[in-house]
Amino acid sequence: MTDTETSQAATLPAPTIERLRHELRRRELTVTAKEYLTPQMIRITLTSDDLDTFVSGAFDDHVKIFFPDEGAEKVMRDYTPRRYDTDGRSLVLDFAVHDAGPATAWAVGAAVGDRLNIGGPRGSRRITGQISQWVLIGDETALPAMGRFAEEAEAGARVSMFAAVRDAAEEQAFDSAADLRMTWVHRPESQAADARALLEAVKDAPFGEGTFIWIAAEASVTQAVRAWFIEAGHPLVWTKSAGYWVAGEPDKTVSFD
Repeated sequence: MTDTETSQAATLPAPTIERLRHELRRRELTVTAKEYLTPQMIRITLTSDDLDTFVSGAFDDHVKIFFPDEGAEKVMRDYTPRRYDTDGRSLVLDFAVHDAGPATAWAVGAAVGDRLNIGGPRGSRRITGQISQWVLIGDETALPAMGRFAEEAEAGARVSMFAAVRDAAEEQAFDSAADLRMTWVHRPESQAADARALLEAVKDAPFGEGTFIWIAAEASVTQAVRAWFIEAGHPLVWTKSAGYWVAGEPDKTVSFD
């Protein structure tokens, strides 16, 4: 990024992150389809008449999923609505399969006819403004949001994505009307909390005037990538970042904005 570009970015009106509130409802859904998109990504389609009033206003929204534990208590996790159809009363969720946990165990064992309870989304944070290009950076847990963004992007939108996955078998193809440039970063699953591979890749990321940068990965990775862009001169108000998981604390998420 040049000094001129930094100055130009600083003179543009900051993007607006509009906060939308939705009716908080709990819904019971039924599994109607299951497929492996890749060896470590399971797509599950669920239906319910209750989905006729389902609302998700942003690509990185999340629903709260209630998984039955071995005991009487419920375990909750946040997942992105990958795709939904209120007319068809259907919701698609993608599950990244990694270390054993209640979400992975449920997704691996799920079968047509199984039930799943969800809540939300409680709200959405929709990004608008004079955005000339988007840069989205994430790991396996961010792929549902990144894929949804690609599918919903308008024709002609300039989008660059950098996604860290285990190997080439984990790469996905996104249908998009946007001018989409996809960069896959391969690193072992054991290094998912190591920022070095993504940091090396994003050195080639286009950014400057009107660029909005979205980052979601393991919390320390997100923090390191976010810091790199800020140190390179990118305005903080032109970023949105979150730790979708925290190494050693699977039920924790972190927002940096």
